[in-house]
Amino acid sequence: MNKSQLTIFDSSDSSQQYNLLKNTPIGLYCAAGDFYIDPKKPVLHAIVSHAHSDHAVKNNKNIYCTAPTKALMDSRNNSKTSTEVFHTKEYSETFILNDVKITLYPAGHMLGSAMVMLEHDKIKYLYTGDFKLQDDGSCEKIEIVSADVLITETTFANPRHIHPDADEEMKKLLTLEGKNIIIGTYAIGKAQRITHLALKNLPNKIIMVHSSLIPFHTLYQKFGFDLGNWLPYSRNVFKDTDNSVLIVPPYVYHRYKDNSKYHSMFATGWDWFYKNTSIRLHISDHADWNDLQILVEKVAPKKIFTVHGDGRHMQYHYSMLGIDVGILN
Repeated sequence: MNKSQLTIFDSSDSSQQYNLLKNTPIGLYCAAGDFYIDPKKPVLHAIVSHAHSDHAVKNNKNIYCTAPTKALMDSRNNSKTSTEVFHTKEYSETFILNDVKITLYPAGHMLGSAMVMLEHDKIKYLYTGDFKLQDDGSCEKIEIVSADVLITETTFANPRHIHPDADEEMKKLLTLEGKNIIIGTYAIGKAQRITHLALKNLPNKIIMVHSSLIPFHTLYQKFGFDLGNWLPYSRNVFKDTDNSVLIVPPYVYHRYKDNSKYHSMFATGWDWFYKNTSIRLHISDHADWNDLQILVEKVAPKKIFTVHGDGRHMQYHYSMLGIDVGILN
């Protein structure tokens, strides 16, 4: 199936029975509750699913999220003059905004990440935010609950996107000899997972972490997720050994990725990233095509909406099974 065979769905044609959320230039808006979910610009009331900057913009007035998400946002933004007001919620704790009941459930994407259950007029809507199914010990395990309507991320919603096993990907680095290893990774969420995976699968290597990542690693430990016996980066140790792994943020990685003194790779699920690299470290914190099928089976929705990616393959696939899929982005 190619893109020319995919039908584009206009969400404005969707059944009015399931119109609790409306896509706007600012983001998904719930008129019944007068709030946004993961808005793209500051709003009065924002439910934030997790701390990544594309979901957690600065300067919302009232923010509803988990305590770890608040802590990560505070650390990332480093702002002591912010007027943001946080209303932190526990997983499975129900609260109400106007006429809408809201409950957060673990999404498995990173520390504090949450799926958002909305209940209104006896209909349950589950917004996934970013999620992964694999329980790797680096954050809270996903908890999938049933709902009438599923609003899911579709970052890798294509049958050709099947993520390999993360442990096996990390073990590939055992074959690299003679030079130290530099792994580039996003600072929040992915860096902590990569650290945990490296210490688990590379037992004879020294795992070091760039200084800019340490505040986030420390927060993970504060919230009960021990990433292992990693060390702060030491120039002398890294210079004098050939069995060290250094985990760095993107801006540092790009300074070293072409340096022949090191084995360098960036941890990501995007195939296009590897076009000019000889070493792949295909590790993603998002659901692949198979994971999305498992999600739908467990949620058992009557209606599906897609956000954050290309939902056309989902739409085509589930139209064959009699489930209507609307594309909200």
